[in-house]
Amino acid sequence: MELPKYILGDNTDYPTAIFVIHTEFPRFVINLENDEVEWLEEFDNHDQKELETETENYIKEATEFYDREVARYGDD
Repeated sequence: MELPKYILGDNTDYPTAIFVIHTEFPRFVINLENDEVEWLEEFDNHDQKELETETENYIKEATEFYDREVARYGDD
């Protein structure tokens, strides 16, 4: 099965949280309520430095994905 790059998620245990799951390397879940990121990968020191510079881009992409999806719900 091929997964989309981003997936929306929610959980009634966290009623105000909005989760976006990034399914490609580096896999992560971001809570858009507070921008908290949970990485689903383990990284070495080299990867860690690259992630620090790219994290802002990943958060921006996840937020743009969420905004696009919400706008599409409004089109229905």
